Amino acid sequence: MQPEDVRGLEELEGAVLDDSIPLAQALRRCLILGGYAHHQELRQWAQRELTGYGPDDELPAYRTVPAALAVNVNQYSLSGIAQFSGHRISHHQLPEAARNVGVGERMPIHEGVKALEEMVARSRGPIHVSPPGAAEYVVLMNRQQEELGGPGTEITSLHWEVATPVVEGVLDQIRTRLARFVAEMRAQMPAGQQNPNPAQVDRAARQAFDIKTGSNSPVTINANTASADRGGTANANTNEPAPAPVQPWFHRSTVLWSILGVVVAAIAIVVPLIVSK
Repeated sequence: MQPEDVRGLEELEGAVLDDSIPLAQALRRCLILGGYAHHQELRQWAQRELTGYGPDDELPAYRTVPAALAVNVNQYSLSGIAQFSGHRISHHQLPEAARNVGVGERMPIHEGVKALEEMVARSRGPIHVSPPGAAEYVVLMNRQQEELGGPGTEITSLHWEVATPVVEGVLDQIRTRLARFVAEMRAQMPAGQQNPNPAQVDRAARQAFDIKTGSNSPVTINANTASADRGGTANANTNEPAPAPVQPWFHRSTVLWSILGVVVAAIAIVVPLIVSK
């Protein structure tokens, strides 16, 4: 094995292709492979999928899913209390404070894969998730109810309802991306190569996860934007300083000296002619 080779591809491939192996285990193998490749973005993606995304992290597109807004309601009357669960509402019925922060009929999924798998395993129907700040929004909604003259109605909770197969689809998207990552590495490795090198890992990561350039990873640039033979490619390293921009022809020192030489030569010819007169 060459020193630059990255270990762990065989183990990752086996974990990705075996549906009986928990997705978290496959992600841990991806995390370790990213460590061998010194690829910060790949490690960060695997870590976030394992432990969850923070409130300020940008979510991948597959982690924002359609979800219905619903409330649980108590209806008071002379005959007693009637309870209604999962009453659907429009996002237009939410308080302005909720709408301003983006609460609507699409639900962001921040949880790590282990929590999502447990959520699916426990579900006996739609999965209920409370948006951040739900308790405050319930207070505001009840205040609106009172202002509209509905004192006999009390909203007790606000939540999203998302179908269980939708959450299962998120987990499948993650496993599929891991499979594509393995496939992209395999496609780049010539016959006889046992392990990918860091450049192959970086290209595969960018293809499979929409990851930008990795730390300490080379970038392949198309020939029409880099210096290379027709139909070829040129390689650049992100750690190397960018080449100085090519100056316009009238700024180049070689051109200036050439022009100066022509002027001097012309003066040398003209001066004798003037003297001879």
